[in-house]
Amino acid sequence: MNELPVEPLQWGLALVPLVLLLVLLAGLHWKAPEAGPIGLFVAAGIALLAFEAPLEVLAVASGKGIWDAIFILYVIWPALLLYRVVDRAGAFEALHAGIEQFSRNQLFLVLAFGWVFASFLQGITGFGVPIAVVAPLLIGLGVRPLYAVVIPLIGHAWANLFGTLAVAWLATERVATLENELATMVQTGLLLWIPNLLAGLAICWLFGRMTSVAHGLPMVLLISAIHGGVQLGLVFVNPVLSAFVAGTVALVALYPLSRWSRYRDPHEEADPQVLDEDRFAEEQAPEPVMGLPMALMPYAVLTVLTIAVILPAPVEAFLEQLEVGPSFPAVEAGFGQQVEAEQPYSPFAPLTHPGTFLLISAGIAWLIYRWRGAYRSWAERAEPTPIVQGVIGDGVPASVAVASFLVMSTIMADSGQTDVLALGISEVAPPLVFALLAPMIGMIGSFMTSSNTASNILFVPLQEQAAGALDLQQSTIVAGQNAGGAVGNSVSPANVVLGTGTAGIIGSEGKVLRMVLPWAGIAVLLIGAGVVGLELFFPGGGE
Repeated sequence: MNELPVEPLQWGLALVPLVLLLVLLAGLHWKAPEAGPIGLFVAAGIALLAFEAPLEVLAVASGKGIWDAIFILYVIWPALLLYRVVDRAGAFEALHAGIEQFSRNQLFLVLAFGWVFASFLQGITGFGVPIAVVAPLLIGLGVRPLYAVVIPLIGHAWANLFGTLAVAWLATERVATLENELATMVQTGLLLWIPNLLAGLAICWLFGRMTSVAHGLPMVLLISAIHGGVQLGLVFVNPVLSAFVAGTVALVALYPLSRWSRYRDPHEEADPQVLDEDRFAEEQAPEPVMGLPMALMPYAVLTVLTIAVILPAPVEAFLEQLEVGPSFPAVEAGFGQQVEAEQPYSPFAPLTHPGTFLLISAGIAWLIYRWRGAYRSWAERAEPTPIVQGVIGDGVPASVAVASFLVMSTIMADSGQTDVLALGISEVAPPLVFALLAPMIGMIGSFMTSSNTASNILFVPLQEQAAGALDLQQSTIVAGQNAGGAVGNSVSPANVVLGTGTAGIIGSEGKVLRMVLPWAGIAVLLIGAGVVGLELFFPGGGE
């Protein structure tokens, strides 16, 4: 029988590993490979001493965490390889030079790549790919590396629930007994519109404060209307394609926007905070060795390959027949909590995994650049870092950090710490206060697991239980969980490390978190206010 001690002492102890991570990373400026193991050992100690978890539970949870890390590292290492293959050929300098043919408005370009293109990638791939791909692209446009990580973290978050062909929503359906799926989807779509609009405004603010917000406002309103409106409309038809189609339509809308003089010509009044003005000074920038189409070729290959495999259902179904995943035995944690056997645990299909698409794209790009002599030509004009040296230098510390974070997460989940955190909130909060905090629970889940999907698997059943006990609308509370989980991906340590790794600034994770956390906090509070509004003014939640 499950008799978890949902008491102040246990609740406070369960919170310690998460607070410790934030303090070490954002407060004391520790690097992720240093902070991650500390958080892991503290979580394990609390599991053993305060939650009476046997060593067997820690061993099984650690195995699960390592397997979860392998899933994410299979995105990080191929993404690092793609970045180095492109950088070694001089393609980023060519990208910066060639993109000015379409627009010389730097705010437009930052929004186009950091928000619109990142959202498009989240619609089809997810699993950190938007951050891993877009951060180097922004650096190629002259964005400072720190901002190049922060911007796609903020820009892609809204699309996490229905993105990746709605994998997180499908997980919600699997673990929940939804009284009205349509009402839940509609309210989720409405709530996700909040972080979408907020992302566009925040990127403008980061770029050049209120001057840039005013300049970018027409573009932000139009793109947000497309993102939020198309996604919301398609949940009535096909939620699996809703984020992908919304991202595609917004991507197409960039061309007419770039023809408008407002976004074609430089934004003269801005004082850009995000740009490294010296990076591409004319006297420093070598002449590009390729044109814009060749510079974008690896990303076009990635997009076409992903769409060709993922969208045709028969192709995806055939390739997903090959699945890999370890099995783990059932164990009994402290206080009678049962951890079920997993046979297999979290399997994934390598032939449809985003890492495979990144790896193939990197291989094709390397062959084409080598065939065209780009590596030889660029080496004559610059001193690029060797591909293998760059990948290993960034990949090893990123791997330590990601593995530590995810092992910590599974230890907390299997020992009962995660459940105690959520149950503690639901037991002491009045109904409307819980409605306000429901998205925060989803955000905590994504922060811990680096996955909206995993957050929903962990917490949707608890959200359902709390909604019933507090006489709240189930569809509204689950929608809040969905939207909060999406925002949580912007601050999850594994995603942050993925960004700092591909941007070449491993060790700056605390700086990234200090910039993203205020946005995430505002977004999740506004979503919570939206949940309260739906609860008060739309009785029945549309059911």
